Amino acid sequence: MPPYEALYGRLCRSQVGWFEPGESRLLGIYLALDTLKKVKLIQDQFCTAQTRQKSYVEQKVRYVAYMVRERVLLRVSPMKGVMRFKNKVKLCPRYIGPFKILERVGEVAYKLALPPSLLAVHPVFHVSMLRKYFGDPSHVLDFSSVQLDKDLTYEEEPLAILSRQVQKLRSKSYPSVRVRWKC
Repeated sequence: MPPYEALYGRLCRSQVGWFEPGESRLLGIYLALDTLKKVKLIQDQFCTAQTRQKSYVEQKVRYVAYMVRERVLLRVSPMKGVMRFKNKVKLCPRYIGPFKILERVGEVAYKLALPPSLLAVHPVFHVSMLRKYFGDPSHVLDFSSVQLDKDLTYEEEPLAILSRQVQKLRSKSYPSVRVRWKC
């Protein structure tokens, strides 16, 4: 007696022996038709799920194209791993520029005219790193004060402590420090 039959008192219903020997001939055609219907149903459900997920993604995607000689801002980010007070840095520069687009490289990459201070940075950027610049004479972004690395990151350093205070909330007290940062 096979182990499965000894344990459970019935035959093992594997793919080979799922039906009784006489039933398999009768159900063979119907089983194939039923399987085809289920495969078609599964394909339809996959298609509806795919179109639903595609509609969710298309709400967030922006299709942006820039013209040659147009001015754009370049996204920079603080050094990874450096967190200020365990929070995301809010007042650091997010974009520098404006820079002129020299040429379009591929579908979603652009070559920028970078100044001599940024020669270590590769001049071709993905469209997600760029933002359109709307000319405003009062809006001047000085990138010379930020020392960028090759991967467009910079290190933040505290310059001075401006003030200290302790806030008391019920039974706890929270010290807070106001710091002037470089850049």
